[in-house]
Amino acid sequence: MSPDNAEMKRAGSLARQVKEIVLKAREHAFRQSNSILLQMYWQIGRLIVKDEQQGKAKAVYGKAVLKNLGRQLTLEFGKGFDESNLRNMRQFYGAFPIRDAVRHELSWTHYRILSRIEEESVRQQYLTHSKRHW
Repeated sequence: MSPDNAEMKRAGSLARQVKEIVLKAREHAFRQSNSILLQMYWQIGRLIVKDEQQGKAKAVYGKAVLKNLGRQLTLEFGKGFDESNLRNMRQFYGAFPIRDAVRHELSWTHYRILSRIEEESVRQQYLTHSKRHW
């Protein structure tokens, strides 16, 4: 093998190793940021539910609280905090009121879909299925 070929082979091997490190780091960063995002959305949903219910068994509807909150937060943080997404956060907390039950390997998109399933047993079935295919 010529010196040039040996150097090319060595560089290729080194490149594969570096690529593996970069891909693992990216995956780790995605998982960490996803986990933080889920925790944040759960906490926001919890605050909204507590504010709406104010110690009562059910929320009083008809208020424009989410609409106004969405406007304020959208000005500050962008469209991810609009009224629609705030409703999703509230629904997320309602469907998963125990924070430790939230599986961080699933994405916000998964949880938005799962939160719409009203029947608890069916939701758990889909949750189990989603975790298996992650």
